[in-house]
Amino acid sequence: MPAPEELSRRLQAAQASERAPSVAASVFRGSELVWSEAVGLADVEAGREATPETQYPIASITKTFVAASLFQLRDAGELALDDPVDLHLPESLRGPTLRRLLSHLAGIQREVPGEPVWETLEFPTRDAVLARLAEVEQVLEPGLAWHYSNLAYVLLGEVVARRSGLPLDRYVRERLLDPLGLARTTWEAEEPSARGYLVHPFADSVMPEPVAEKKGTEAAGGLWSTVLDLARWGAFLADPDPAVLAPSSAAEMRTLQTMAEPQRWTRGFGLGLMLYRSAERVLVGHDGGTIGGVSTLAVEPEQGVGAVVLANTTSGFNPNRLAFDLIDAALEATEPEAWRPGEPPPPEIALLLGRWWSEGSEFVFSWREGRLEARLAQTPEWREPAVFERAGENRFRTVSGRERGEWLEVVRGDDGSVERLFWATYPFTRDPRPFGPAAA
Repeated sequence: MPAPEELSRRLQAAQASERAPSVAASVFRGSELVWSEAVGLADVEAGREATPETQYPIASITKTFVAASLFQLRDAGELALDDPVDLHLPESLRGPTLRRLLSHLAGIQREVPGEPVWETLEFPTRDAVLARLAEVEQVLEPGLAWHYSNLAYVLLGEVVARRSGLPLDRYVRERLLDPLGLARTTWEAEEPSARGYLVHPFADSVMPEPVAEKKGTEAAGGLWSTVLDLARWGAFLADPDPAVLAPSSAAEMRTLQTMAEPQRWTRGFGLGLMLYRSAERVLVGHDGGTIGGVSTLAVEPEQGVGAVVLANTTSGFNPNRLAFDLIDAALEATEPEAWRPGEPPPPEIALLLGRWWSEGSEFVFSWREGRLEARLAQTPEWREPAVFERAGENRFRTVSGRERGEWLEVVRGDDGSVERLFWATYPFTRDPRPFGPAAA
């Protein structure tokens, strides 16, 4: 990992050049906190310095907790992602599924119906939101395009409450925050917390921002947290405790559903998580912006290296840029783990290993870490291989990577030797052959 002084330099440079009253940041690798620091004033008027323990509003990062809650209920058999939302909220509009709400593909309006809350700062109660659901407008055809909607997560939060029988805030606290030890992640600010500001664009002064109670819209962005708690949450999203959330469900949350930025493909959206392209890497997490605060949580899931950035300014500071910069620095300084010999493959598997050919292309089948893998010979090392799970004497299911879900069939001779393979029905032979019966 990079020296703490280098990470500190990057943090200080970003805070100074982008003029945020305070910025807190952390870097983690898996469950290990690599570094954390804060610079600047959490409270300008009081002259109080920020620390890594300072709470900030995390805005839409809250949505990741709502999404994880929904997956917990899905895994418990309480709902299905392709359920229409009105199955669980009969008073809501008909048609959009929970899956499309999670990925912002439902096409519904961005905010809750009623007065313009971002002007009045009078957010409706839960009952007031539910009373006006009949007014929700379908602004785009469902599935047509990504359209960010805070209202979508207000609806999802209500689904969590109804299917669990608990208010959303209590559900998240009891089923996620408490089990993971996120004691500094709360639905209301707890001291020490950062005051929010708008930095004057043409002067070095700041204007205090008001504090607004999110009330019935808290599912869209009501949580407060610290860079220390969110580092633990980011590690969980990349590699969850199975007692809290199934790893397969976390992987599903990270699976691309749509491109949120279709012109350059720099940002996609999964099921409750944003996917960011940073150079040749894809990071997962979420960012947020609210009255007096901007935030980013991002993690590179292959190595579990991530960063959190929180700042107490409404605009002018780009938390994504700093978070991605910190992740790049951490990944570039990561030393590869030493290779260690492993157990040999079973004799019947050993006969499958080595080079095979299909459609004129060379594939390599290997035994790595106790599993059968295959990759196209020309692909770069960073690309995940296909992984197989045994389902019979001569049958394997592809469980990840290329041709996921398809069968790998092994054809053996009378003496037990492997004559050829059929993967997703395509023949594989030990030497390159043209299509047709000659391939057999």
